[in-house]
Order: sequence, then structure tokens, then C-alpha cells
Amino acid sequence: MSAENRVLAVSGTVVLPTAADTERFGRDLARGLAPGDLIILDGPLGAGKTALTKGIAAGLGVQGRVTSPTFVIAREHRPGVRPGGGTPVGMVHVDAYRLGGSGPHALDELDALDLDTDLAEAVVVVEWGEGIVEQLADRHLRVRLSREPESDVRTAEWEWIS
Repeated sequence: MSAENRVLAVSGTVVLPTAADTERFGRDLARGLAPGDLIILDGPLGAGKTALTKGIAAGLGVQGRVTSPTFVIAREHRPGVRPGGGTPVGMVHVDAYRLGGSGPHALDELDALDLDTDLAEAVVVVEWGEGIVEQLADRHLRVRLSREPESDVRTAEWEWIS
């Protein structure tokens, strides 16, 4: 099965030898994304969550430089020209690490971000969002990233969850 077909499948696993491969995987994922899609990225520090998000942004053709939103919690990227044509799609990139865990405080902070409104018009990518943001959409794409110790080799496991 080609890399493109694996990405469009409901679930799968891929080994990503370099950060550039991680970004390329994100671009491939973006081909099948549309407004309303929620992507939850999970993995330890340095696993490639932001690199994957950069690839998703490039695949969507959004405007602006993609950097980790750790200190601002959420960054909005406006639609640009989508590679290969298609309807332009914006992206909201969220870092849920600082949202106060998975308790009621995190839900209040999440509600204040108004991400459910953003989902109507954009793809929402949430780093560290597992256990916090799933209720924002009827289905979401969970991508778990891991990184080999002392190496740039990453593994991505993805699954659409309803």
C-alpha cells in the first residue's frame, strides 16, 4: 500500500526517519482534511507534534509561520492557497498542555477558547489534547507519535475515532 493510501485509511502506522518525513506525513494527512476536522496529537516532548502540525499547515496551504503555541495556547492560521487546488481551509493550532489537566478547570479554559466555533470553519489541531478535547467533535483523528531514543526516527500511529 502506498504512503498516500495508508494516510487516507481509517487507521495505520508509519515510521518517519527524519523530521522532514514527519512534515511530509502531515502534508499527506492534510489532503483528506476539511473544516470541522479535529486532530489530536499525542506524544512526549520531542516526538514531532509541532513538525507534524507544520506539515498539516503546509498541506492545507494556511498563512503564517507555524510554531508551538505553548505560551499563547492557540494560534489561528487563515486560509491560503491549498496545494493542488481545492477549497482553502484555515487551521487553529492549540497546545492543551497548560489547560490545567483533564479536570473541570481544563474544560472551562477549553470553553473560553471557543474551539467549537472554530471547528465550523477550520481544521483544529490540538497537541496534548487527549482526554480533554474529544467532546468538541463527533469524530476526531488521534495521532500518537513516539521517537526512538537518541534518534530522529519517529513512529506515528493514527486512527479516526467516532
